[in-house]
Amino acid sequence: MAARALYHGKTQTHEEENLVFECLKWKKPGFFKKSGFYCHSSTSLLSIMDNIQSALQHLERSLSEREQQTVLSFEEFLRLLVAKPDKVIRNVFQLFYDMMTTYIGEGEDEYPDDPESIHFVHYDCDRLFVEGSDHPFFADRVFANRLIKHVEALKRGAQQNKIYIFEGPPGCGKSTFLNNLLRKFEEYANTEEGSCFETVWRLNRRHLGEHESIPLFEKLTQLLENPTENEELEENDISHISDEAAEFFENHPPSLITEDYIEIPCPSHDHPILMIPKQYRRSFFDDLFMNDEFKWKLFTEKEYDWVFKSQPCTICSSLYQALLQKLGTPLEVFRMIYVRPYPFNRRLGEGISVFNPGDKPMQQNILRNPMLQKRINTLLKDSNQVKYLFSEYAKTNNGIYALMDIKTHNIDRLIELHNIISEGVHKVEEVEENVNSLFIALMNPEDKKNIQNLQSFSDRIEYIDIPYILDLNTEVEVYRNIFGRHIDENFIPRVLHNFARTIISTRLKTKSEAMLEWIGDPKKYQMYCDENLQLLKMELYTGYIPRWLTQDDVKRFTAQRRQKIITDSETEGDFGFSGRDSIKIFNEFYSTYNKGDRLINMTMLYNFFTKVRPDLNKSIPTGFLDALIHLYDYTVLQEVKESLYYYNEEQISREIQHYIFAVNFEHGAVQTCKFTGERLEITEDFLSNIENHLIGATVDQNKRLTFRKDTQKEYTSKTLTQEIMLEGKAITETKLYDTLHDRYVYNLKEKVLDPFIENENFRRAIKDYDTEDFKTYGKRIMDDVTFLINNLCTKYRYTKQGAKEVCMYVIDRNLSQKFAVH
Repeated sequence: MAARALYHGKTQTHEEENLVFECLKWKKPGFFKKSGFYCHSSTSLLSIMDNIQSALQHLERSLSEREQQTVLSFEEFLRLLVAKPDKVIRNVFQLFYDMMTTYIGEGEDEYPDDPESIHFVHYDCDRLFVEGSDHPFFADRVFANRLIKHVEALKRGAQQNKIYIFEGPPGCGKSTFLNNLLRKFEEYANTEEGSCFETVWRLNRRHLGEHESIPLFEKLTQLLENPTENEELEENDISHISDEAAEFFENHPPSLITEDYIEIPCPSHDHPILMIPKQYRRSFFDDLFMNDEFKWKLFTEKEYDWVFKSQPCTICSSLYQALLQKLGTPLEVFRMIYVRPYPFNRRLGEGISVFNPGDKPMQQNILRNPMLQKRINTLLKDSNQVKYLFSEYAKTNNGIYALMDIKTHNIDRLIELHNIISEGVHKVEEVEENVNSLFIALMNPEDKKNIQNLQSFSDRIEYIDIPYILDLNTEVEVYRNIFGRHIDENFIPRVLHNFARTIISTRLKTKSEAMLEWIGDPKKYQMYCDENLQLLKMELYTGYIPRWLTQDDVKRFTAQRRQKIITDSETEGDFGFSGRDSIKIFNEFYSTYNKGDRLINMTMLYNFFTKVRPDLNKSIPTGFLDALIHLYDYTVLQEVKESLYYYNEEQISREIQHYIFAVNFEHGAVQTCKFTGERLEITEDFLSNIENHLIGATVDQNKRLTFRKDTQKEYTSKTLTQEIMLEGKAITETKLYDTLHDRYVYNLKEKVLDPFIENENFRRAIKDYDTEDFKTYGKRIMDDVTFLINNLCTKYRYTKQGAKEVCMYVIDRNLSQKFAVH
């Protein structure tokens, strides 16, 4: 293929390519002509050859920088430890926590000043589960909060005594979740920021006296380094050396032999600090670290218990004792301990091992390295001191051991983990092997029967639910990912999310004691919510407190009630339309209505589930679709009102200040307002006109008088004495002013559509907007319609077409009248 780039024309034959390669090889000048093809000049060929060499060298540097592992002496490792103790001293549980916080970050609380907050926040999981993934997993708010809480507990508690089973129904994305999680863990652990460290022994054969026992190796080394100085060797001498060399290297692999040492990696990936004898670690770290924050955490916090309690594997322990006897001093032993980053590689089973149900168990679970064992025996002069044998669990010690679904062979693997998880050790022949791994498994609910007989194991299992998506925003993200983000352009705003609400309604319980205990009678919200309060619960699962709730219910939404509602989610999401069902249904809905010039609207959504696919309606709670229409009608009415409403803020502010001042005086008084400097005649009409905007024109006189007294009391007891006199606030910065301003604006907006409802020209002008006919209307109507459409586009992300359609929807259905009593 490289040759093809060097000349032009039709496709070349193999022979022609060979000729061009010859041209490249010998850098022949001039042109090579044959069958209408030609090579470039020698200058071009040299340039191309230089480019090839440059590209290969750059590739080599890049790969070397990425793959090369820095090996540190124990002393160099200690210097790194002192410089970055929180990054160096960590086991797999702390590493897993650091990975999660790196990719997810801190959650975003939309209500940071809420005293009743339970920290049910938004976590952006895209970097962890979506970015760079061929099959993204979308974690909704409910699951993300649940996962983070478990990860935080994982970092703090007795982690090695549990297996974490992610349980969820088919189609919820369990396998996708785990694959993406492990992929990101492997990626993070192999970066400098995520490096975890392991022990490598480098046994100096000269210090251990081996140089006297293998002269052949020395002789071969000299021969290879100085071939010209050994020309006097006869042929049969070389043959004799070759035979001996073959036998030598058969028993001594070159990868384990260097000029000065043999390298023995710890198969259990022991952390280097475990090489310090357990009884001396506390005093060692007391001497090593200054009295700072990290030292306090190291000596007091639960997450660092492993530093003082864990033991190295039997191979490292045996090596330490054998070398100590042979060398005499611990310092000489530590000079043979080296440190390198722990290489995580799922495909090789290093640090991460994943087993599918169909993966058959190994016939021989005991792993050995006979060549290395022989080398160790030769060095230590004793075959019984160090036994280099281990199991498959050693390869994931201080790593992750995962089971995909508890079925067939994975049932046996889970049972085998029982003693390992309970005791943290595994028997390999007569040797005890330490196993401190993060154990993860996936399970379908129906597979629980496979482990019901393991009652003693039940307290070692931590179940984490992965339900179908319960957050409507996340459900919409799934549709966008599958069908493309452009689908939004074909929907009127909110309709796509209402499709998601319909799907999610099948996944929620129809009766929630926690919701009923809070709200009481659901009928008071019948114009905005369904009788099962599912629409309200969906909003809460997204972290949003609806504005249509009464102030009393908002006040009663305590932290305890919030926690009960979120806990409700643990018994939801394992029934209803699955993730696969949802995608299939959306595809049919979208294909049915994505036609012509009209955008997909609520009428189409309603008709799809009631007329096109009435069979699906059987799974949707009774009355839900009607309630969804009510909520949609209320919401778009508020959007149109907000978009049509424009007011004189200066006038509103002036009237509120006048009212706060005037309620302190008797009727008939004439006073100069201390806030605006205007002279006021305080009469019943004066107060009533302002109150019509504050509490409504239909309020009876008794309620008006009560409202005035409450306002006057609030002003004298808090606004004047505390906020104005003590805190130095202006009247427009006080809480009383803000409350009255919100009331005033709200009541103005409620009536904003009234002048236009009966005006047929207004309706036609909306219909003709953005056409030539629109220019035939009067200036006032043109200005009002243009103002309305522009605001809908800028504030609520409508297109011009969508804005026109929703305005027509509001007017034709007389929504202003529908919600007039509320």
